[in-house]
Amino acid sequence: MTHLSLADPVRETLFSGEAGRQTAMAKDILAEAGLHFDELNRLRVLDPEVTQQTIELKEECKDFVDKIGQFQKIVGGLIELVDQLAKEAENEKMKAIGARNLLKSIAKQREAQQQQLQALIAEKKMQLERYRVEYEALCKVEAEQNEFIDQFIFQK
Repeated sequence: MTHLSLADPVRETLFSGEAGRQTAMAKDILAEAGLHFDELNRLRVLDPEVTQQTIELKEECKDFVDKIGQFQKIVGGLIELVDQLAKEAENEKMKAIGARNLLKSIAKQREAQQQQLQALIAEKKMQLERYRVEYEALCKVEAEQNEFIDQFIFQK
């Protein structure tokens, strides 16, 4: 029993006398069977165009993966930068809150001091009024005593 393979018609075609035409026919027969020769005349299952497209796609995929890696590095750096800026902003926010609270505290202290000073002024005004009334009373007593002395001197 002899096995006829796909290569037998190719061999018959290749080794017969009409080389150019038969080589083309052999290539056509192989192409119909899904077999092709590459540039080094090695038998391939894939069409050379498909092989070339596959190689190009592989290179494009590698470029894409490289670009994605670069993009991830850039994004990682950006995220670090944003995190650092967020920390700095939070620190500045805390400083601003502290400064605002300090200003409120100072304002309350000044208000309390102002109230104390106003109370002291009111107390001093009342004391001045008492001294003025006492002075007037003493002036009246002095005038009465001077009048009494004058009358006493004139009577003698």
